[in-house]
Amino acid sequence: MARTAAIGVQDFAKIVEQNYFYVDKTQFLKEWWENGDAVTLITRPRRFGKTLAMSMADYFFSIRHAGRGDLFAHFHIWKEEEYKKLQGSYPVLFISFADVKEGSYLQTRKKICKIIKELYRQYDFLLEGELLREDEKKEFQSVSVDMEDYEASGSIKALCGYISRYYEKNVILLLDEYDTPMQEAYVNGFWEELVRFTRALFNATFKTNPFLERAVMTGITRVGRKSVFSDLNNLEVVTTTSYKYADCFGFTQEEVFAALDEFGLSDRRQEVKQWYDGFTFGDSRDIYNPWSILNFLDKKKFAAYWANTSSNSLAGKLVQRGSKELKADFERLLQGEAVTVQMDEQIVYDQLDEDEQAVWSFLLAGGYLKVKKFHSAMDDFGEWREEYQLELTNFEVRVMFRNMIRKWFHGGSCGYNDFIKAFLADDIQAMNVYMNQVAMRMFSYFDTGKNPSQKEPERFYHGFVLGLLVELSDQYTLTSNKESGFGRYDVMLEPKIAGADGMILEFKAQDSDQEKDLAETANSALEQIEKRRYEELLLEKGIPRERIRKYGFAFCGKRVLIARAGTLD
Repeated sequence: MARTAAIGVQDFAKIVEQNYFYVDKTQFLKEWWENGDAVTLITRPRRFGKTLAMSMADYFFSIRHAGRGDLFAHFHIWKEEEYKKLQGSYPVLFISFADVKEGSYLQTRKKICKIIKELYRQYDFLLEGELLREDEKKEFQSVSVDMEDYEASGSIKALCGYISRYYEKNVILLLDEYDTPMQEAYVNGFWEELVRFTRALFNATFKTNPFLERAVMTGITRVGRKSVFSDLNNLEVVTTTSYKYADCFGFTQEEVFAALDEFGLSDRRQEVKQWYDGFTFGDSRDIYNPWSILNFLDKKKFAAYWANTSSNSLAGKLVQRGSKELKADFERLLQGEAVTVQMDEQIVYDQLDEDEQAVWSFLLAGGYLKVKKFHSAMDDFGEWREEYQLELTNFEVRVMFRNMIRKWFHGGSCGYNDFIKAFLADDIQAMNVYMNQVAMRMFSYFDTGKNPSQKEPERFYHGFVLGLLVELSDQYTLTSNKESGFGRYDVMLEPKIAGADGMILEFKAQDSDQEKDLAETANSALEQIEKRRYEELLLEKGIPRERIRKYGFAFCGKRVLIARAGTLD
């Protein structure tokens, strides 16, 4: 009988004791311990088992869980005699910043200080007896949500000292989701303040702490060393492109297929692979997101489980605010192509609005993109360049971005399906009504970046219409900016169904110096289709000339006119 695929359970002991579905990842404990790194930062996308791995490490190493070898008895780690002796042998501090999602610096600082205060409460027993001096007891009791910065920055280091003295052993420190407060700080505009506070806290905790045995930090992103980690030279950073711990987070294909067998779903392997495969960590390919797999095992149906969780707003915001070049690259990604970019895997949040390398780095770290190829070399100017060839991770991510783009333009009574229905029916009047409604409602909403859409209207409408038409990918092969005839068409739809029409779309912004109205602009777009013979590619595919529809999209600001060949005087 298949185990229960429990959703959202992140406590290792509960999973084992209740016999919930679990993929053995205890090899991480052995690998991490044998690497011997002083402080390890591991970045993985959200919902990839980071918190569960930290819980597992806590139950394995912590003195508080001494004698709980039964939790590991059936897993790989318990086959190693020397590791049986390590179970329950160290004092462990397990801290999580997962809930630090406040909207201001003051509230964020208080929340972090509250977490530290609650950590101290677990060790109130240290106040008894003569272990601590009277001044140390006063300092211990002075830890509060309102403590001064200098007290806060050294508070975890001080607690490590007290604990180390009590147990006569240095402390293992586990910090989960270290970067959650930083993402909120970026979104809410208090990045610089939080960086100053966090830098001092991390420096005292992880660098100048003589009571630290080892430490692991987890998060989604690798925040730039010059900001938060400027003083930490003992940090081993493990990103999605690193070889260390490559298969310790996420499910391998072998593990997923074994799970499908257990749940009687062996016949769904290829569909599961299409939907959820595609993550790449180091040299390990075919990694699956655990959240989506668990949900599929539980519900037995396909959906964008990981992509539909609530943490995608920043990714969407970055794409929405991006330049025309970034939008053009994203257009290619949505069509299944790869893009090549230069970037640094370190992320400085205050550069996300200005440096698109940081945007690509965030999208890669977040799991939205995967590395197809990587190349590094010295350029002609003596600078080291790192080039990444990137693709969307899988079908689930493509669905997420397609739906996200659709929502950007989905306004009130303007039903998305209205345009698709009108387009398929060749109803020019309805197409114009819909497009003008959207332009009036949503144009300014989209235009929030440093490269206003008024300066790139063709890209704006081109990207929007392309996003709408992606829904027709089961009926048409959708391509954009490809060569045909004597130029590059904007959008082409090649029918997959025999007898259906092929379509060519051309977009043009009105040149008020040359064109008196939108009708003239639309005619110019249609003339370009004819003169450059964009239909050649469809004709070569065997589509009769009379079955090829040609549309000109003309626009000026928020006014749009769509015309088909023969519909204008």
